[in-house]
Amino acid sequence: MICIITGDIVGSRKLKDSWLADLKSALKLVSRQNSKWEIYRGDSFQVEVEPENAIKTAAYLKACIRINKPADVRMGIGVGAIKSKRKKLSESDGDAFVNSGAAFDSLKQAKVNLAIKTDFPDFDEEINIMIRLALIAMDSWGIVAAEMVKLALEHENLLQSELAAISGRTQSSVSEALKRAHYSELIDMDRLFRKKLNQILTK
Repeated sequence: MICIITGDIVGSRKLKDSWLADLKSALKLVSRQNSKWEIYRGDSFQVEVEPENAIKTAAYLKACIRINKPADVRMGIGVGAIKSKRKKLSESDGDAFVNSGAAFDSLKQAKVNLAIKTDFPDFDEEINIMIRLALIAMDSWGIVAAEMVKLALEHENLLQSELAAISGRTQSSVSEALKRAHYSELIDMDRLFRKKLNQILTK
């Protein structure tokens, strides 16, 4: 089982190009420098990650793009098997790729920026409800909130006081930004997603 995230940048033609460098850096980080990512057609991308990291990765990529407000990102998460693996992700094949494409194609009709598809419809229904609720907060991230979410996800073991030192902000402003971003709820959702995913994959 692998996870493929397919995405594109919303309204990229109207934006400055600063988001592109941030996207490349983010894709390198989440794929752990193993080149399992690709940017194509200028503003579309695919990245392979471990299935359990799907939600956290999507949140991180969104934070990296939201720093360049008003930029935003649409993503379809697909979890499944892989049939054939080629050098280019876009030329590889398997259920993970099909599911990712289907999740991405469903976004416009559902009027959301993030969705998941696996081979387990009941699981998908439950997780997509959680995602839609999470997007109420995530779609509202301002630049500072997005910066703090990005930093917190990059340094998950650090205290808020240490994040403040890195960012050059006060601890209270870091705390306020993470609270505004509903970061703790996002981490709770990620934890629940991992638990439920593990349950269906080990049945």
